[in-house]
Amino acid sequence: MTDPTAPASAGTSSTGTASTAPAPAGTSSTGTASTAPAPVPDPDDNRRQVLYWRLLARLFDPEEQPALESASLAVVEDIGLPPALLDPGASVDSVVQRHPDLADEFDGLMTPEAEPDGERDRAAEVRRAALASKLLLNVFSTGSGAVSAGQLARWQSDTGWLERALGCPPGGLRGGRATGPAAGGLGSELGSLEADLVSRMRLREVLADPKLAARLTPSMSLIEQLLRDKGNLSGVALANAKSLIRRYVDEVAEVLRTQVEKATAGELDRSVPPKRVFRNLDLDRTIWKNLTNWSPEEERLYVDRLYYRHTTRRTTPQRLIVVVDQSGSMVDSMVNCTILASIFAGLPKVDVHLVAYDTRAIDLTPWVRDPFDVLLRTNLGGGNDGPVAMAMARPKIAEPKNTVMVWISDFYEFDRSQPLYEGIEAVHRSGVRFIPVGSVTSSGRQEVNPWFRERFKALGTPVVSGRVDKLVHELKTFLT
Repeated sequence: MTDPTAPASAGTSSTGTASTAPAPAGTSSTGTASTAPAPVPDPDDNRRQVLYWRLLARLFDPEEQPALESASLAVVEDIGLPPALLDPGASVDSVVQRHPDLADEFDGLMTPEAEPDGERDRAAEVRRAALASKLLLNVFSTGSGAVSAGQLARWQSDTGWLERALGCPPGGLRGGRATGPAAGGLGSELGSLEADLVSRMRLREVLADPKLAARLTPSMSLIEQLLRDKGNLSGVALANAKSLIRRYVDEVAEVLRTQVEKATAGELDRSVPPKRVFRNLDLDRTIWKNLTNWSPEEERLYVDRLYYRHTTRRTTPQRLIVVVDQSGSMVDSMVNCTILASIFAGLPKVDVHLVAYDTRAIDLTPWVRDPFDVLLRTNLGGGNDGPVAMAMARPKIAEPKNTVMVWISDFYEFDRSQPLYEGIEAVHRSGVRFIPVGSVTSSGRQEVNPWFRERFKALGTPVVSGRVDKLVHELKTFLT
């Protein structure tokens, strides 16, 4: 029984009967809810999400998640892709060999063009997710423990497929040489991964077996390990190490030689009249300019004036001095710049000198034409003493106006910073074209002593990026 003296509760009248409140939005006046149609989830969105969840789970936890694996297998089979894409032990090469039609799909996979109508092709996105997951897992899930030559070769091959997927040329991501539109900062990460894999190899055992050594793919990280360990190798292992170094040197030299040949093309010197000798005769221009003297009746061209080609201005200095810091952080620069020096040494009218230093300096000029011999004579690691190298390099300057000095270092000299800078400043003010080049590690990162960087900038000789293509560009600017 209701107490008549109790206050009326919310939603009731004072007589105890329920009052009718206004119907809330979305309900009828009778209190029944009107049901709006719920959005239907896109099945392709669910498929793509399953694949990415599996990717993340695999990257952060090597243990298999049965539910995600079975769901991913169902997705892959449903969209007509081979289940081998989900096999962590299968390389991309093996998948493509069994299914050749997939090769073209990997090219530019991660840089798709926008749909012309702006609509998303969700089915295509699922397919790209499955292929991209395979690439990312094979490249970034490297595990732990010892690494065999075959595993390293497979990783390098899979990385090549990732480079293709990102629109980069082969080797374009590793070692900080990223050139593709989607490269971003992956170069340093891949360089670090490769260096880690190489360090986990039982390299001496691999080199001692010719079959295993033949499966190695030369890379900067591998060459770094070989150069550091060459003193501990002998016999078959040393011969295989030298073969790998030679292969890498030849491959890099092929690329750099093309760049140098382009960089040293001369400009026409129109301030000097052309020499009137037969070898300079411009026959095409002579005929063109005298066409008005053509006699149709006689079918003969009368030449009033001969035209000669201008000679090219000398584009290279008489002397190029390259000084390379061979301390531990300078492996890439040591390898690339010795190759670059050998290429310049092969050009006419160029006298190239090469000096390498750590706490001592060594004159490598007698072997400058063969970078392979130079590298075998280097001792990577240790400290550095720039003034010692300057003391060896400075006497090589005969005519400052016709000399370029390229100095490759991270310029961390500590208590020797001021003496080295004073020597560099004196060389620069004498008329020598001085080019400071920053250090580059095998992962592509550059680090230069800020103290030197600021002083070089004030001197008008800012530090050049440690990338070799940038150095070639700078040499072109100075030499032409």
